[in-house]
This record gives sequence, structure tokens and C-alpha cells, in this order.
Amino acid sequence: MANQSAIPNPTELGRYLFQLRDDAKLTQSVVADKVKLSSAVLSRIETGERPVSLDEVVDILKAIGTPEAVRLTAAIQRDWRVLPMPSLDHSDQDVLWDAEQAARQLDELRQDPNLPQAFGRRIAEFLDELKRCAGLLLKREHQVAFIGAIGVGKSTAICHMSDLTVRRDDGKLQPVLADGAGGTTLCEVHLLSGPQFGILIEPRSADEIREDVRDFAEHLLRGSNTGVDDGTRPGDSQGTYIEVARAIRNMADLVPKASRDAAGKRVVFDPAKELAEKLPSIRELTAELLSRMNLHTRDRRQLWSEPASGKSPQGWLRDEFRRINDGKNPEFTLPRRIDVTVKKPLLKVDGLSVRLIDTKGIHATAAREDLEVHLKDPHTLAVLCSAFNEAPGGFSLQLLGRAQDSGVRGLEVNSSVLVLAQHHQALAVMDDATGSPVETVEDGYELKRENALMNMTSLGLKDYRIGFYNCLSDQPSQAQQFLTEGLQRVREAFRVQLAVAVKGARDVLENQREQANQAALEEASRRLLLWLKESAQLPVAPGSVQEELLGEIVSANASQVYAATRRDGEWRNFSYSYQLGFGARKLCVTAAGKRVDGFADHCRLLRADPELSAASELVAQVERVMQAGFDQMQTKAQLLAQTSYREALKAAAELWQRCVDEWGRSRGYRQAVAAFSREWFSDESRMAMEGELRAMLEREWTRVLQSVAELVGSEPTAAAA
Repeated sequence: MANQSAIPNPTELGRYLFQLRDDAKLTQSVVADKVKLSSAVLSRIETGERPVSLDEVVDILKAIGTPEAVRLTAAIQRDWRVLPMPSLDHSDQDVLWDAEQAARQLDELRQDPNLPQAFGRRIAEFLDELKRCAGLLLKREHQVAFIGAIGVGKSTAICHMSDLTVRRDDGKLQPVLADGAGGTTLCEVHLLSGPQFGILIEPRSADEIREDVRDFAEHLLRGSNTGVDDGTRPGDSQGTYIEVARAIRNMADLVPKASRDAAGKRVVFDPAKELAEKLPSIRELTAELLSRMNLHTRDRRQLWSEPASGKSPQGWLRDEFRRINDGKNPEFTLPRRIDVTVKKPLLKVDGLSVRLIDTKGIHATAAREDLEVHLKDPHTLAVLCSAFNEAPGGFSLQLLGRAQDSGVRGLEVNSSVLVLAQHHQALAVMDDATGSPVETVEDGYELKRENALMNMTSLGLKDYRIGFYNCLSDQPSQAQQFLTEGLQRVREAFRVQLAVAVKGARDVLENQREQANQAALEEASRRLLLWLKESAQLPVAPGSVQEELLGEIVSANASQVYAATRRDGEWRNFSYSYQLGFGARKLCVTAAGKRVDGFADHCRLLRADPELSAASELVAQVERVMQAGFDQMQTKAQLLAQTSYREALKAAAELWQRCVDEWGRSRGYRQAVAAFSREWFSDESRMAMEGELRAMLEREWTRVLQSVAELVGSEPTAAAA
């Protein structure tokens, strides 16, 4: 395998050398004299302009002489052959080096032509596991995704805890991001540290904008009084929410104007409705709106703060963000995502690069792909935001419950609830022990935490983190510490996974030639193979792949469902194919989840048997392989369903026409769409698609069992090495 221990990039290395020398308070001339170089040469090395040999680097580090320099001396001389070489300032350099050494020994052993086949597969599996776990730890880019209901105060809390505020004339602090009573932020917003203050957008596609504008046009023509049981918020424009409608109005110069009549009564003139009266065709009105928006001139994608603006960087950021978010900047189109870069650390976590994500607020249902993806990403800390009186919040429970149903693990580490208190809510909590309100905010928080955890009992989550933050009275450091501790737990979980893999690899290497262990390995293999044989048949899971989708159609906002049906079932806030993929994943968990849990219990019993102690690492490894195979099985089920059904749904013109025609006819729109959809799924061709999915699950289960069987050997004696 290729040697990866070459000298790092000269610029990167020079920066480290400069930082170490500067921290040691040594001048260039002092260090240059010690290593017999000129100050000019050392300066060029530190700026990365001059290549440097390994010996020269070692001499410079010895001259600096600090503990950090000694650590870097060891790091730079390491010979990485199997695992990727981490950057020199990686805080887990030593942990990763330990894994590299174990991986190297395994790789060398794997070259032995006399290695038994089953044992060779175990070695290969350990190598894959070491690489996978090291990859998690190697990556230092993390995200903190704030998820919560519209109007819960996510944007405001994020800005206050990260010191992104602007002081008003009355002394009060305003958040940089758009704030309001909910329905203000146009799309998902990412906050990250950068070289300067700036705003970058990922634009919506032309088709997405056209559909949003068509929704708005239809709303203007039909009005909100459709007789549909949609539960919309005031101002919702069917598929286009108020924040999108606001941006379209501003871009098309159709902002309502308010005045007072002779009696002093407020009168609103709406030029958009006047335009709709002149153009009663949805197609014509849509075309006119698009024309007025001048999309062809809105081609700018980034904007950077300049001193010439005359504003503070954060004041400039607040003003320009609102202009882009509200559609008032004539150079910018409707964004799908906005990135806000700030010239400051947002969250101080040593050695990590962290971005904060303000997700699109939840309305009616949390079953959205853009939210649930954060609960599956190991490098994302999902922060479920809740109002104080509703903690932990219905949407939090929905998201966590769906994650469990679909087999997502590690929720105690990768997610947490942050309760956003307001005013004096904490002091209004009643203490049952005294029958009176609590005396301190901390007591109020603690009692509310206990109550919230009780509401989460059904989820079975142990050691779950619930934090509190009142941006008007609590110190920002309180929220920052909560987030920092969450990220540290994530990193520690990576270290534990890697340590388990390293220990397993070393145990195998140490015990591989011990003949005394052969009997224990044979007996453990025999029992494992017996379990695999008895569990070869995958149980038939009850239900169907579309059950989750049909349930969401009935519970979602009717305008969301309508917007999805107008887009062949694919809309950013409601996706048929995503819900079907979720249903397939849940079907997989229903079919095989209990078998996997049963295998874990079986493995625990084997490890607890003192006569099989020599085989404990084999048992632990096959348990991890079973879980990894099951995780992969779930992912494949989800991808197969999403891909195959999406293609079928694109061709379902009759279904979508029935759903569109039903809009506005009577109450019960969601129930009607669910009935139309259920009928579509009952077709023989769709039933055959689910049959293919179930057949795939059976094949994947066989594959998972085979991957375990190959580690212990098709015959019990094959496992002894």
C-alpha cells in the first residue's frame, strides 16, 4: 500500500510552524540561529514559499521545544500506509495512529497465503471497520441543525446564542436573521465562519419558481375561501407559504398598500388582486407575474460586506439578508438555501469546524425529508426546539418516533431537545412539593425537564439531553455550552467505536495462534451458525409500503397535499416518493428488526458464558456485522422504493388530475386524495412493485446472514485459526 507520510502541504506546515513559534514567544532570528538558517529562509518556510525537508522540520520543532512542538515532531514522522493521514493539528492524531498500527498489522497478516478462509474474512471485516470508524473521527466538519415549529423562535435564539445581533436605537437587540411571529425565513439558512461577512444563495430552479408563482396566481384567482379543510395559517397561499408569497409580491412590485378612509378606517389596496381581475386565466396571470419578476436579470449569487457601506458588518448583514429573504434585492432570485458567512467563530469547539443550520419551520407535520435527514447524519447534531409550555413538543416526539420506526440508532447522542423559554415562564412553574411557584429559574427548568422526560417515556430513550435557553435573560454561554457538550458527545462516540474496533483487531491478532482457544471458537461458531440456520426465513411484515404516505396525506395540511399533487407528488414540503421510501424502511424494520435484536441478545448470552470467553471478540464482531448489514438493508429498501415509485408516480397523470380537480369542491379534500391514492396503489402493477420490494428484503436478509456465516465459517471448525 502506498506510503502517505510525505511532508504536508508547505503552506499548511508553515502555518503550524509559525503558530508554534509565536505561541512560544520566540522570534524568527532566535529559532533561525538554533537551526543554522537565515531569518529570511525561515520566513519563507513559514509562509509556505520554500519547500522544507523532514530533517529541517524536525530541527525547527526541536528549536521551538514546547510540548506542542514535540507532539508535532512525532506526528510528522508517522508513516501512514492504511488509513488516511490526518492533518497535523488533528486533536485525535494519537487515537488515529493507534488505529493505523492495528490496521497495518491486519493488512500484513492478510497477505499470508496459508490464512484460513474464514479467518481471512474476519481480518478483511476488521480492516473495513477500522477504516469506517476512523473516517468518522477523521472528519471534523460538523453541523448543528435547529428544527422546530414555525414561530417557536429558532432564528432569534440562534442569533442571540452566536452573538449575531444588532442593537436598536432603544437599546434592544435585534437578530441578524429575519425574525417575526413565524413564517418569516424563506428557506433553510446555513451560518458558517468565513473570511468575511457575506451572503451566498443556492437558487431555486426555474421549474420550482414557476410552480411557486403558479400557486400564488391560483390563490389570487380562487381566493382563500375554498371550503377546504386545510387548517392553513392566515395568509397561506395554498402551496406557496406566506414567506414565499411575500417575496413574489416584492419581486413583482405588487405589495399591498394601506391607507385610511374618511372615517379613519384602515383600507388595503392589493395590486396583485387587481391584476388577477384583469387576467382571470391562471396561465396568463402566472406568465404576467413571472414577467414582472425579471428573473433573467436576477443572476447574482453572492454579496460581501464592504467598509464603504457605512454600516457595521452585522448591521449590513441584517439589512441585506432581509432584502434577499423578502425578495427586495433586484439582483437575487428566490433561493433554495441561503448561506451566511461571518468573520467570527459561531461555536467554539476545539479542532472542529461547525456550521449552524436554521431549518424551515414545521407546519402541520414534521415528516419531511429535509428535516429527517439530519437525524441520520452522524456528523449532525439535531437540536429539536420546543416552546416552554409544550416541552418536549409534539413535533419533537413525532420526529424521534419516526426515526425509531425507521431504524435510526444513536438518537441519544445525535439529537437533543432545546426548550426556548420566554419572559417569566420558568418562574411560573408550580412546585408540587410546595404547592407554590418555583423560587428560581433553574428550579423551573429542572421541573420542566422532569416533566418533558416523562412525556418521552414511550420512546425509551435513556440519558436523553434536554436543555433550556431564554435569549432575553439567559447568558448565550448557557446555550453554547449545551451545544458544545452535544458535539463532544458525538466525537466521544466516534472514539469509542474506533477503540472497540482497535481492541477487537488486537485481540484477534494476539489470540490467532493460541490453540487453547480453538475449542471455544468452535463452540461459539456452532451456536452462531445454529441461530443463523433457524432464522434464515424472514417473517412476512404486516402492512404495506404506502401506509405511512396515506397517513401523512390525511394528517398534513390540505394545501401541502394539493401542492404536491400539482407537482406529480414531488414537492419540497411533501414528497410522495420520500414517504414511500420511509414506509419501505419501516417495513424492513418490522420484518427483520426483532430478528436483529434477538441475535444481539443471543450474542450477549454467548459473551456472558465463561467457557466461551476466548471467543468473545468473535461474537462481538459478528454482532456488529449483523447490525451494519441490517443498516445497509434499510437504506437499500428506502432507495429502491423512492426510485421505483417516483418513476411510476411521474406517469400517474390520471391520479394527479383527479386530485387537482377535487380541490375546492367540498370538505374532506385530504380524505379524497388518500382514497384516490389508495385506489392507485391497489392496481396490480403497484402490488407487483411491493412484491419486488419484499423479495429484495428477503434477498438482503439472506445476504446479511451469509456475511455473518462467512466470518464464523460454513463449518464450525473453520472459525478456529
